[in-house]
Amino acid sequence: MTSIEIAGARIDTRHYIKGQRVASAETFKNTSPIDGTFLGDISSGDQAEVDAAVAAAKAAFPGWSKLGPKGRGELLHKLADLVEDNIETLSQLETLDNGSLLRSHRRGVMPRVAMNIRFFADYAMNELHHPNFETRGHTNVVSWDPSGVTAIITPWNAPLMLATWRIGPALAAGDTVVLKPAEWTPLSASFFADLTKQAGFPDGVFNVVQGFGSKAGAALVSHKDIARVAFTGSVPTAKVIAKAAAENLTPVSFELGGKSPLVIFEDADLELAATIAVEQYDNAGQVCLSGTRILVHENIVEAFSEKFRERALQVKQGDPRDEDTDIGPQIHQVHFDRVKGFVDRAKSEGANIVLGGTPNDELGGLYFNPTLVLNPAPGSEIVTAEIFGPVLCMQTFSSDEEAVQMANDTEFGLAATVVTGSREKAERVTADLVAGTIWVNCFFVRDLRAPFGGSKKSGIGREGGVWSFDFYADVKNTVFSPNGWKE
Repeated sequence: MTSIEIAGARIDTRHYIKGQRVASAETFKNTSPIDGTFLGDISSGDQAEVDAAVAAAKAAFPGWSKLGPKGRGELLHKLADLVEDNIETLSQLETLDNGSLLRSHRRGVMPRVAMNIRFFADYAMNELHHPNFETRGHTNVVSWDPSGVTAIITPWNAPLMLATWRIGPALAAGDTVVLKPAEWTPLSASFFADLTKQAGFPDGVFNVVQGFGSKAGAALVSHKDIARVAFTGSVPTAKVIAKAAAENLTPVSFELGGKSPLVIFEDADLELAATIAVEQYDNAGQVCLSGTRILVHENIVEAFSEKFRERALQVKQGDPRDEDTDIGPQIHQVHFDRVKGFVDRAKSEGANIVLGGTPNDELGGLYFNPTLVLNPAPGSEIVTAEIFGPVLCMQTFSSDEEAVQMANDTEFGLAATVVTGSREKAERVTADLVAGTIWVNCFFVRDLRAPFGGSKKSGIGREGGVWSFDFYADVKNTVFSPNGWKE
């Protein structure tokens, strides 16, 4: 069987290469994290499929790049329209495949997919320019030229939305794309490929090769005809990709892990602080930006803990298709076991687990209870490693300086959140925090005009606004002399 019916739509389980569906001899099984339901056998790619996809993208590149921002923008807007026409199908499909909340997909995530595509199409058409400037009477003209074939490898926690953070600017810049979705969540990428066909994209401009990182991913990032590699995922995988890309001097953009701090100062609004803290359980903790290290001033820790516990106990875990569910399951048995392993090891080391700490026995399956570890030992695994599950740690500090030191005491630097009643303190503290994104008295506010990426081991490069085009394009300066003109 090469297709399955989900939410009233036919989802092809083969690769999408040069506008056609291509099967592989090997397949892998895809199941829903909600209840283990079998979703389909997915074609599993290797070198041959990657070679075909890259060749198709390379052949399509000259025509796509020549369309210019306006021509590409018109097709990208048609694609965004089709995404909006299919929000219900995409929402149900993604929820089945990765276990995230259906209500979130309907209201925010899938509309954001369309917004990502529109934003970068419009930015390329209307905003991507640099004023000409003079050098000793010579005129400098800066331009952003399409670079070639972009390889995009995306994660499973918000599969299509995170993919279009990269697909949008790559296509708008004039690159062609080969996408390898995460093997645990391949379905929305396949359906999205059909939408590019309906939108009128030339064959080969957008391609999807499914499969595992060790085969399809490795073949893709090491391919000599790849001009850019964009990856969202883990640090160990990024190191492997970086080595492969280095052989061809292929530029990379990495958005990697996090162990972000949520710093709550003594003058914080405790109601706001507790609300933001409980938000860190969003998507069952499977969010790279989550503030999983809650740092609270020692003078308010008891009052804050009471409010946090009160709100955390109101979080409803269950079937993500139910409107009143707040968090769903972990993505896969392998990941569930990983999350549980972190908590079990912390218990064996004497950690004080004051909330959760166990699988949800009432629901069974891949559901793990929201967990809070109080005052874990500094430097312990539960404090330093990215768990990527509904597991938070709470520690205390006594001064602003100690708070900053503790916040920065990590190999990651993706995000940070600060809650304080003092603007002066917020400005002073955030100046010293090492993170790509910092939120003050809020969480998860994201504008596509802003730079996004991580410091330290949380990534390489920035995307968003002009920073995206600086990566996906070849930035060129042309110098015009005032001399020698005949006309």
